[in-house]
Amino acid sequence: MNYSIAVRALCEFTAKAGDLDLRFTPSPTALEGIVGHRTVASRRSEGYRSEVSLEGYFQTLTVKGRADGYDPAQNCLEEVKTYRGDLSKQPDNHRQLHWAQAKIYGWLMCRKLDLPQINLALVYFDVVSEKETCLVAACSADELQQFFEAHCARFLQWAEQEMIHREGRNRAAQQLAFPHADFRPGQRHLAESVYKAVSTGRCLMAQAPTGIGKTVGTLFPMLKALAPQQLDKVYFLTAKTPGRKLALDAAQVILEGAGAPPLRVLEMVARDKACEHPDKACHGESCPLARGFYDRLPAARQAASQLSLLNHNGLRKIALAHDVCPYYLSQEMARWADVVVADYNYYFDFTALLFGLAQANNWKVAVLVDEAHNLVERGRQMYSASLDQWTLNGVRKNAPEVLKKPLQRVNREWNALHNQQTGTYQAYDKAPEKLLQALSSCSASIGDYLNDHPQGLDSALQSFYFDMLQFGRVAELFDEQFLFDISKRDLERKRPLSTLCLRNVVPAGVIRPRLTAARSTVLFSATLSPRHYYADLLGTPADMVCIDVESPFHADQLKVHIVNQISTRFVHRESSLGPIVELIARQFTELPGNYLAFFSSFDYLQQVAQLLAQTHPHIKAWSQSRGMAEEQRQQFLDQFSADGQGVGFAVLGGAFGEGIDLPGARLIGAFIATLGLAQFNPVNEQLKHRMAAIFGAGYDYTYLYPGVQKVVQAAGRVIRTQQDQGVVMLIDDRFGEGKVKQLLPRWWSIAPTLLYPAM
Repeated sequence: MNYSIAVRALCEFTAKAGDLDLRFTPSPTALEGIVGHRTVASRRSEGYRSEVSLEGYFQTLTVKGRADGYDPAQNCLEEVKTYRGDLSKQPDNHRQLHWAQAKIYGWLMCRKLDLPQINLALVYFDVVSEKETCLVAACSADELQQFFEAHCARFLQWAEQEMIHREGRNRAAQQLAFPHADFRPGQRHLAESVYKAVSTGRCLMAQAPTGIGKTVGTLFPMLKALAPQQLDKVYFLTAKTPGRKLALDAAQVILEGAGAPPLRVLEMVARDKACEHPDKACHGESCPLARGFYDRLPAARQAASQLSLLNHNGLRKIALAHDVCPYYLSQEMARWADVVVADYNYYFDFTALLFGLAQANNWKVAVLVDEAHNLVERGRQMYSASLDQWTLNGVRKNAPEVLKKPLQRVNREWNALHNQQTGTYQAYDKAPEKLLQALSSCSASIGDYLNDHPQGLDSALQSFYFDMLQFGRVAELFDEQFLFDISKRDLERKRPLSTLCLRNVVPAGVIRPRLTAARSTVLFSATLSPRHYYADLLGTPADMVCIDVESPFHADQLKVHIVNQISTRFVHRESSLGPIVELIARQFTELPGNYLAFFSSFDYLQQVAQLLAQTHPHIKAWSQSRGMAEEQRQQFLDQFSADGQGVGFAVLGGAFGEGIDLPGARLIGAFIATLGLAQFNPVNEQLKHRMAAIFGAGYDYTYLYPGVQKVVQAAGRVIRTQQDQGVVMLIDDRFGEGKVKQLLPRWWSIAPTLLYPAM
């Protein structure tokens, strides 16, 4: 079996040495890099050849790549690197890596043209001044061949291990048996649909009820498809930490089964959770785990490759045993894992690592998107940007003198924008061109400053700088799927301050290419209705397959009541408190046990909880609070013990509205005192107008569909197994409307309306 690798990937594996150095130095954008390479090529002689495809072999290894340029008249092969700032401050290990790439390309060119020697040139192109710095070396074909073979041999030992691993993985995966005695009802339908989707290279949207085992039901068929579809990786993407844990648990079950394949399953966590030294900077002069990182990486990588489950704790132990950074070891192992479990942003963000690696290495990947209903809002967040004028005023005061003028120009253009606005909020169809020019110029000035001052900026200015970069990135995409808006505050000031936002409304434009780049993408959730809403906002391909998996649960397991004599609208909130408390108390008295009560806001929640405590102090109650840490959230959930009785109060759409598992007696009912509609405010009204213009259904797309989705998710916490019994109270007269009832799960049987004294 042959192994193929790109020149750049080969050199990054074999030629990187020394410290991990992540001191922020502005680098050219992708567009600036492309323009820089074209500029260099345009300056060369008529016979100059750019983007020369090259290929070479060493034993079972194939090395491929494109040399930046070759001048036959000078017999000179060029490796072009674009940069900003002071070239003399470039770290030695970066220069070493660049020369390694040039030498590998040099040998491949000698081999292609049968040359006895060749001139190699590292061409550094300054994207600001457009000046070139050329470093030239004459090399014989023999010495380049020796260099090539030495690096190939260094990599081939690893590659042969990887080929053995992959062959064993694929062979065992084909024989993989389902890890449980049998499929749950609906689970086989889901698994077969996933397998068909990846076999035909199509996108699948699967609405499957909570409790059928969606995680195993989607991961298992993807593993079965590894060999027949020649998949390199499976990405399992989640919206929240609990989803990541469920995926790792499912992988563990598969790995512990008879005849399980030798998989490497990697968990990727956020940098702030993986950092061992949060008080230190990411470079060798500050952090001991960055010092000599690349010198110790091969041993750490080898040790990690021997583990099947590379979860956060497992990888951390290996990293610390080898004195390397756990976070950046996980980024390295993303190249060598078979299954990667990570947050959405690792694949869908602008600078997503997993998507970038797949594109750069031409991997064939399959993507599983868990709780995919969350991708709409998460996509909007990833593709939006905001700037706050209060922050700008603060950084202007403390900025280095050389940066005060560019920041002042930004502030001047900013004031010119919002001085024209009479109200506190206004949305615009066009991005602010003059402000964008000022931001771009200011970003360039800060970039130049950072190149000359490697110690960096104070944290506030650096954070604002990153916000400016994101603002510019979003502005490049601005079209009808975005809004630009200005929100004013501090109106009593002589000059009010404002917040600027480039707001993504429809994330489809950025998400669609990520969906179609994979061999197959499977979007699954218990709440993906109506289909057209998610298809429109996520940009699913036209040939997407949609399935609605039948529920394994029966109507007699869950009593669903619509309490239509209570209105939870804001204007009726005060008068609703007493009836809701009496409803909770009556149900608790009739059937004691653990309940969840969901409300539209913390204020509403607290008012009901306080009244319940005053009027029914014998009922134990506990409440979600704002900004709960993971430990506090776990303490909230621990209150739901199998032998306990009480009511947990939570906000709909928050941490406890989905992704938690409280089977059996741990939860026997839920009160949902809200339709889940988004807050009525100027921003949401603008979203409604834009949705109406694009899709013709402004209210439904902005308020109704997202709201009912939260309700169904929350209700889904009650019935988790085929043995569970429970009750759900839908508290609001609007739940009785036909349009709303059509969005509720089909297997629910709505009980006769509960009648309580009218308000």
